[in-house]
Amino acid sequence: MPTALPPTPPPPAPLFKPCTDAIRLGLGGAPLGNLFEAVTQEQACALLEAAWADGCRSFDTAPHYGHGLSERRMGQSLGQRARTELSLSSKVGRLLLPQADAARAQHGYVEIPPFVQRWDLSAAGMRRSVEDSLQRLGMARLDAVFVHDIDAQTHGADAPSVLRQVLEHSLPALRQLQAEGLVGGIGLGVNDHEVVRRVLAHADLDCLLLAGRYSLLDQSALPGLLPELQRRGVALALGGVFNSGILAQRVDARQRPTFNYAAAEPQWLDKALRIQAVCDRHQVPIAAAALQFALAHPAAQIVLLGARKPSEWQQARANARWPIDPALWHELKQAGLLAQEAPTP
Repeated sequence: MPTALPPTPPPPAPLFKPCTDAIRLGLGGAPLGNLFEAVTQEQACALLEAAWADGCRSFDTAPHYGHGLSERRMGQSLGQRARTELSLSSKVGRLLLPQADAARAQHGYVEIPPFVQRWDLSAAGMRRSVEDSLQRLGMARLDAVFVHDIDAQTHGADAPSVLRQVLEHSLPALRQLQAEGLVGGIGLGVNDHEVVRRVLAHADLDCLLLAGRYSLLDQSALPGLLPELQRRGVALALGGVFNSGILAQRVDARQRPTFNYAAAEPQWLDKALRIQAVCDRHQVPIAAAALQFALAHPAAQIVLLGARKPSEWQQARANARWPIDPALWHELKQAGLLAQEAPTP
């Protein structure tokens, strides 16, 4: 008799809302915090209004994004909407402290309010962070909250103690806030898939925002993490599917494309150029292939996209619908540019 296949894991409970036409896209709030360049209040409002009109119903932000600027802008726009019609997430871990002489440019954000950041992963820090975010947003609850950037790249030699604090203090405190109705799902918002595995060895998560580690260019989270998320019913939001820019437009080595928020290293640039060549043969924009690839994984409940203006959001929506011949995915796998086990549209 043939060996019975293992049962398909049930999908996680929905924490994020797809667009009204069921395309699983949401709006990420980093650009609204003036990441790398300033966005005016009018431009931010126009983007949020256009995204809503186009069907977007999931929105993600963070205190880190422009020292509260992104949260304030989202709150001002989304506060006009029926709360039950949208999903709103933010992050915890960094508190914002007022300082009159604070630099107007910090952490890649420009023209930001006069605050400085202080890491606080204590139980008290979790409560203050959530309450501060709700004040800036003008909301009474968050649908999901992510403990932000707990990886070794961020914390260096302190990373092991940060992990212990998250397990012993941050997550239990967030469970208490969940019981009080201030937050819905609890998870991590990270760029490092290995730290997620370390947390999951000791604690349960409701959700995960993973940036950059499952993309057309970098599938490092695929073998060890994504099946585990499915098995445990963790709702996955994917961010950074363009790897901070290299996949967002036609790959051109002369333009010094960015990968992981820095100039792309030669191995990543070479791989991106090879993927670009395959996309050219099939007359598909690389951004369309990158977006549809991310959406194809059954663990991904939503893909969050950063945008500065309505045209960027609308282009992403068009890319999600771009017709792609299955032969493109076959060619990428044959060339060793995609993992063989990676689901494709």
